[in-house]
Amino acid sequence: MALTPPVVLTIAGFDPSSGAGITADIKTIAAHECYGVSCITALTVQSTQGVRRVKGVDPKIIAETLQELVSDLAVEAVHIGMLGNEQVVAVVADFLGDSPDHGRLPHVVLDPILKSSSGTDLLDAAGTRLLLERLVPLAEVITPNLDEASVLTGMAVTNLDQMREAAARLHSLGAANVVVTGGHLEKAIDLLSFTTARGIEEEVFKADRQRSNSTHGTGCAFSTALACHLAQGRGLPEAVLLSKVYVSAAIANAYPLGHGVGPLHHLYRMSQQRRPSTIVSEAEHAHS
Repeated sequence: MALTPPVVLTIAGFDPSSGAGITADIKTIAAHECYGVSCITALTVQSTQGVRRVKGVDPKIIAETLQELVSDLAVEAVHIGMLGNEQVVAVVADFLGDSPDHGRLPHVVLDPILKSSSGTDLLDAAGTRLLLERLVPLAEVITPNLDEASVLTGMAVTNLDQMREAAARLHSLGAANVVVTGGHLEKAIDLLSFTTARGIEEEVFKADRQRSNSTHGTGCAFSTALACHLAQGRGLPEAVLLSKVYVSAAIANAYPLGHGVGPLHHLYRMSQQRRPSTIVSEAEHAHS
């Protein structure tokens, strides 16, 4: 009998083009041999050409969905993506806080999505303030990109030194561990700043920036992959490295889709692992 895979819960918006959001998260979770369950926070009208419209889901539905899932399944990690508004941030914070029903869930990865790459607001100002106040301290690790780190800290974040300063500010705001992702820099640099028994330590991950138009959803894929590796028991530095490798490969193996910024190929490993079928039809048996 097959071993039960770790269950990873993703709480995020719905991107109908499946480059980002819930459906992309589920693909990423499957690629890492975990079992994905989900709670949709918002519907969007979007394609590779950008976000046209956002419609939030009723916060009561979100609260009920989350409680239903954890009452039935042993969730090993939680990924949080787009939340949309202050009410949803509050519901998710209430859910993640100590509760007699389920206690604290392990390995919460918070990707603080504030704007789409096309410029649409995906979290209101009040929601951003509440995210800083309530969700950041509840997360095991937060994964802002340069722009998100800038908004959250109120400072410019455009190089490695500023990434370090932003991480320090986020620690002072209650973040235990921070990955500032710098995929938009000329040299793709990610900074991991993490809390150990010896204090705050850091690792810098560098890679050549890929010249590709298939980069929609890189932040979602990275943070979701990170949640999967943590669910599988890996330490944070190794989990960050493996997640970065996964995103790079998903970009490198992407195919051109749409008229805008195309998606990663989240399931690229499937095409690399195809084996000849061992299934034999009854007709073939009859003729052998």
